[in-house]
Amino acid sequence: QVQLVESGGGLVQPGGSLRLSCEASGFAFSSSPMSWYRQAPGKERELVATIGRRGMSRTYVDSVKGRFTISRDNAKNTMYLQMSNLKHEDTAVYYCNVFSVYWGQGTQVTVSS
Repeated sequence: QVQLVESGGGLVQPGGSLRLSCEASGFAFSSSPMSWYRQAPGKERELVATIGRRGMSRTYVDSVKGRFTISRDNAKNTMYLQMSNLKHEDTAVYYCNVFSVYWGQGTQVTVSS
């Protein structure tokens, strides 16, 4: 079965950095576009970034452009989200997604001084 396991979240000060990881199993990872979503308290889940099968195609929501970088290592069945210059409004639970159907359990990112 499809499994997605996120890690790397935590508490960070504004302007800091974090790298999230999503370890995948149960499907053909190297053949599958992947996505990161986030959900802040009281808000709907939003798409943050997507990456194509080979990592060449990447898209971002406007609010994170220039600060976040999505990447993947197909040899490790793992996707990453490098987050820099973090802001209070980046506080959310971050989820990885595949096929628009399968979700991980999420990892909490809290940006606070």
